[in-house]
Amino acid sequence: MSETSDPGGANHSIRASKAPVSALAQEFGRRVRQRRLELNLSQEKLAELASLHWTFVGQVERGRRNLTLHNIVKIAKALGVDSGVLMQGLQDIDIPSDQNRSP
Repeated sequence: MSETSDPGGANHSIRASKAPVSALAQEFGRRVRQRRLELNLSQEKLAELASLHWTFVGQVERGRRNLTLHNIVKIAKALGVDSGVLMQGLQDIDIPSDQNRSP
């Protein structure tokens, strides 16, 4: 990891890894991308429809984001599908043991 400083002097760590968060996030992102392409939408247009930033949409599609329920619903609505369509069967994908703990 590297660090940057903002004008206020605070240091922020930057994650160097470009790997997917998990197989689960990667599969969800693949489904989002597939549906977006079926609709002939750009990432920018999907982001606009979902009220999200286009870079966030790209990260979702690459499985690099662990989404909140709110963002799942926003993306599904923008894609014209029920969020359950994007989530169906994901329970069968293994979640790494460090990610399935309850707070």
